[in-house]
Amino acid sequence: VVRLVADLPGIHKNELSLQCDGKTLTISAASDRREYDERVRLPVGVDEHSAEATFNNGVLNVTFDRVDETADINVE
Repeated sequence: VVRLVADLPGIHKNELSLQCDGKTLTISAASDRREYDERVRLPVGVDEHSAEATFNNGVLNVTFDRVDETADINVE
């Protein structure tokens, strides 16, 4: 599991947008006072469809499952 935690003070949940391509997480948010547009390169490849995110009191928590880049090959 890959986990990312970000502090986004002054942002409300409905102002937040997340996108992931499996290698980079893009966090975008805009409020009356602040604007965020950050790209975070993830340490390993992730399954972007497995993402789960929570946002509570200005703290964003996102988790992904890792992508296994190797595959076992059965020899018969």
